[in-house]
Amino acid sequence: MDISYIINELAEDRENYYNAIAPPIIQSSNFAFNTVDDMRHAFADEYTTYLYSRGRNPTVDILRKKLAALDGADDCLIFNSGAAAIFAAVLANVKQGDHIVSVNKPYTWAQKMFNVILPRFGVTTTYIDGRFIENFERAILPNTTLIYLETPNSWDYALQDLQAVAELARAEGIITICDNSYCTPIYQKPIAFGIDLTLQSATKYISGHSDVIAGILCGNNKMIKKIFDSEYMNIGSGIQPFNAWLLIRGLRTLPMRLKHITNTTAAVFDFLNNHKQVEKVIFPFDKDFAQYDLAKQQMSGACGLMSFVLKADSIDQVESFCNNLTHILMAVSWGGHESLIIPKCAGMSRAHFNPAKPDHRLIRLYIGLEETEYIITDLQRGFNALLQ
Repeated sequence: MDISYIINELAEDRENYYNAIAPPIIQSSNFAFNTVDDMRHAFADEYTTYLYSRGRNPTVDILRKKLAALDGADDCLIFNSGAAAIFAAVLANVKQGDHIVSVNKPYTWAQKMFNVILPRFGVTTTYIDGRFIENFERAILPNTTLIYLETPNSWDYALQDLQAVAELARAEGIITICDNSYCTPIYQKPIAFGIDLTLQSATKYISGHSDVIAGILCGNNKMIKKIFDSEYMNIGSGIQPFNAWLLIRGLRTLPMRLKHITNTTAAVFDFLNNHKQVEKVIFPFDKDFAQYDLAKQQMSGACGLMSFVLKADSIDQVESFCNNLTHILMAVSWGGHESLIIPKCAGMSRAHFNPAKPDHRLIRLYIGLEETEYIITDLQRGFNALLQ
């Protein structure tokens, strides 16, 4: 299916709403029925009809169909955050006494679920270095029901071989989930490699405007219906119609935004990679990146997010670099219109900072939609502060 058709036309039945170019926001909590039998059918199966917007909503459905098509999936559920999508996907596929294999250092709230919530119900998790398939093979136990992936990771960009993991999991009857927030379905399609469920934070590139919190979960009809009928409806974490409409708007420009960001990222990477005050740049499409070949094999692009190790002798220098940036904002997340930066040392006390550890001098940079020289000039402003 052509991406231009998906973004601009799929599921937009304009003849049903006065041929308006932009779809309406159906800001309704519930829906009426002409007959008792119609209502009876809705009570029996909310997955196939409109009853109450906690379940299905026409505006949300337009977005669901577009995002499922982009991922190459049968269906899609939209949540009010990426964390909610993770929670529902995992909870739907474990029971008491089960075991999960997860990559090291997954998204914070996935890890909190594995470490704090699931152990209350007898579900255990083993963390592994997912760069090597043999680590998955060794970690699988007789009660393993789920493998959780995140490729690339959003700090050091560690990858997992999606096809190899999918084949291993299928042979063992294990469900696979992959967080695809870094790439979006434009640059990577985990389902095409055999992954069962793919999720992403729509807060990032799908929205593109830093004004919506949302999560996406895609998979086959059977799995999505299973999650809809239980976790999705029980938790009540579905997205609201207005936010769904904002994500539809964000989708209109997604390929164009990614293209611009990709071009700018290449120039900023070259600048940082050759800068005398940078010890190392970490980026999956760097030819010196340890998993470069795998990145090129399963990703059609990489953009926006990279990390670099600052040459600094103290935490004061790292903070001085960040504090003297004028245009690049210090904030979490990525994927919006604005460039962002976050130092790893912001997550630790100053007393624990050790300049001998490169990880303590690590800075994550997101490249937004600004012009290249605008970003580079601001980065140089930060570097200049180190010399003062």
